[in-house]
Amino acid sequence: MYDTNKLIQASTRSLNLFICFGELSLKLLPLYAALFIPLSATAQQEQPDEVIEVRGEQREIVLPSEQEVEGVFGANEQLQDIPRSATVITESLLREANIDDLHDIAKFAPNSHAAAGFGNPSLPSMRGQLGELFTGGMRRQAGNNGLGIPLSLNAYESMVVVKGAPPVMLGTTQRVGGFVNLLPKRARTDTSRTELKARVGEWDQYRWQADHNTVIEEDRQAFRASVEVIDEGSFYDYTHLRSDDLLLAYEWTPSNSTRWSLNFEYYDVDWTDNAGINRPTQDLIDANLYITGQGQQPNGSYVPGAGAVISPTGLVAIDRSTVLTDPLDTNTAETYLLHSVIEQQLNSDWLLLNRSYYQYLEREGINQNSFVEIVDGAHTFEHRVELHYGDNTSFGANLRYNDVLGYSQFTTEADNPIDLTGSLDQRRIPLTPEQQARLVELRPNLFVSPGAQYDLNNDGVGDFNLSDTTDSTSYQWGLFAQQKWAVTKQFRLTLGLRADYYDVEARDPLAPAGVTAKQDSHSDWLTAASLAAQYNWKPDLVVYATAYDSDSTSNSMAGGNVLNAAGVIDSQNFATENRLYEVGVKYAPSGARWYADAVWFDQTRSLRNRDGSNSGIASEGVELQWHYRHEQGYWVTLSASYIDAYWDDSASFQGTRQVADAFDNSRPDIIAGTGVGSPSFTIFPASNQQLQGVPEVQASAVAGWQVSDAWSLGGDVSYTKSYPLDFLQTVMIRDQHQLNLHTQYRFTPRLSARLDVINVTDQDNWAPVFEGGYFGATLAFPSLPRHAQLSLSYRF
Repeated sequence: MYDTNKLIQASTRSLNLFICFGELSLKLLPLYAALFIPLSATAQQEQPDEVIEVRGEQREIVLPSEQEVEGVFGANEQLQDIPRSATVITESLLREANIDDLHDIAKFAPNSHAAAGFGNPSLPSMRGQLGELFTGGMRRQAGNNGLGIPLSLNAYESMVVVKGAPPVMLGTTQRVGGFVNLLPKRARTDTSRTELKARVGEWDQYRWQADHNTVIEEDRQAFRASVEVIDEGSFYDYTHLRSDDLLLAYEWTPSNSTRWSLNFEYYDVDWTDNAGINRPTQDLIDANLYITGQGQQPNGSYVPGAGAVISPTGLVAIDRSTVLTDPLDTNTAETYLLHSVIEQQLNSDWLLLNRSYYQYLEREGINQNSFVEIVDGAHTFEHRVELHYGDNTSFGANLRYNDVLGYSQFTTEADNPIDLTGSLDQRRIPLTPEQQARLVELRPNLFVSPGAQYDLNNDGVGDFNLSDTTDSTSYQWGLFAQQKWAVTKQFRLTLGLRADYYDVEARDPLAPAGVTAKQDSHSDWLTAASLAAQYNWKPDLVVYATAYDSDSTSNSMAGGNVLNAAGVIDSQNFATENRLYEVGVKYAPSGARWYADAVWFDQTRSLRNRDGSNSGIASEGVELQWHYRHEQGYWVTLSASYIDAYWDDSASFQGTRQVADAFDNSRPDIIAGTGVGSPSFTIFPASNQQLQGVPEVQASAVAGWQVSDAWSLGGDVSYTKSYPLDFLQTVMIRDQHQLNLHTQYRFTPRLSARLDVINVTDQDNWAPVFEGGYFGATLAFPSLPRHAQLSLSYRF
């Protein structure tokens, strides 16, 4: 169960951090004034604008077009004025659509279909590739290629989903498919309130949340605390999720022109990496039929290993709960984040923003299939100063520091040889002495890769297996500027420029005995430029065109940098080019509660492969969304997209060429096996082949109806067109849909209950396990069957 001492320690630690950040911020205010008040002397002195938005207890639906986008494309922007494809998921929509994790953004955001992320998505996916995760406009630590820690939404009240690389204000990133900006909960200075929530679901799933806001000084100071405890079993075998999340937020407005928002989040989680079901044949996808038989290595061993071949023994209906997990697997993480925003309205024209972010992360993943990923401490700090002149000019600077110590080992995994209908021992991969000799012992009987390659016997060949082990430090200095010009009353241009200087060091933290640990340093400039044209065809109708070009990095776990086989930091990791062209139309009629847009895009970007290399991906497509709310109490949002995603004259990698390679041909009545063996790492030559794991067509609808003052109904439905699971398109995931419904009843103004039924039609849906298709011939993830959740909420 839970260690309450951790929550107490986190609270004490957070208060200390509050005090330190508070003292630092207050000490810096005179410096900011000294630096920037001269700017105000050149402008006419006017009464500063009020910068505090007072929010009451509004519970009605707030549409995406009715909430400003803060801290992404400027200080504040309306959705219809942003020349990019974006979707705002407001607090009310998060609540109504029962959004729990990053997979659920597909209910509202077109082209955001995602792989399962081993059952715990830590990164969003958009336009066929992983995106980034931001909190309050600052990039946060997440997973390694999507394999990271689960995400709690306890600390957040809304989010913005944007396609393509982040704009110039946010800085250079690794993943450029798009990004999600989570907006933290803020303390409210207008009213005190408390909300208690409880949710119970099938398979012994329990969640509790307490959210309390207290006004210290009306319209001046407030404090907020939100605690979430999750204790969930699972439909899947040997799977659980147990977490504690604590948010502390403080709001201070010493004057009408100054605001300070501070929040701290502590998150402790114990979960299961869920690899889904192996041997994904077409029979498995279509009829849940699984081929039995344990794979045998070329040396005769039945321990799962490279090149193993399976002699099929039968074809059985497998329970979809029987997945590749192990009760002895260990996956835990602890992280805390601190965010500070100081907003100073210098005069009627000039706005100064100072954003500070710090995150600490520890993660330990030790699985019985020999996979190891340990983050033994990752520190990230970023500070950004922004100056905004009216609505047209923005510029500033930032510093980002990242320090990571981590160890990994994924070179001896072997999933296809495992017979899931057999014993647990058949799933486990004890390392042989020969395998151990190619690794380094981190702890007794725990082996990981060194952080560099070494040739101990001087035969000209490296003697070790490499993964992502590293001890690295990076500094990123950035300068950015964005300017808008009103060429005519209807036509305007926006130009954005950015330059980032990187200074990086990487060391081998675990060199083999008898050698000097390798290390290297690298420095580089990365740039970004954007140009957008917007034309107001009518007062409510905007047509835009955007061109964006940027460089990005290629990092390992927790944003670290690794040494390659030559013992150096690969300069190509700082030379990944990304390009985006978008043309769109946005319509937001005044006086009406609806919004619509349509976007065409052409985007090229990179994908970091599991071995650390990079492949290019290109995509073109169309995205549509429509949001409407009627005065009579019903509302609906629709989204649809088409994407043509393919390898951009680039190589592709899979752990196994095709699933048939895992089997011999002894039972052609079951499968025509090739006997090649699996895993058998395969490099497909450069091509323009369709990107596997991404549906060409995606559509969804979310709707609600306020039947009476006390009773409401709602639901959502999603559809994806069939798509290939593997590079050679030997296995297809068929057309799929899912329907979710809910009803809510308010017994009193304070007490309400809600019943959700998920996957009402009990569809046997599937998803890829990992982004980029590496496991396309090895694993597929079965969706949850129909299940129900009951929630209670009490407000006072």
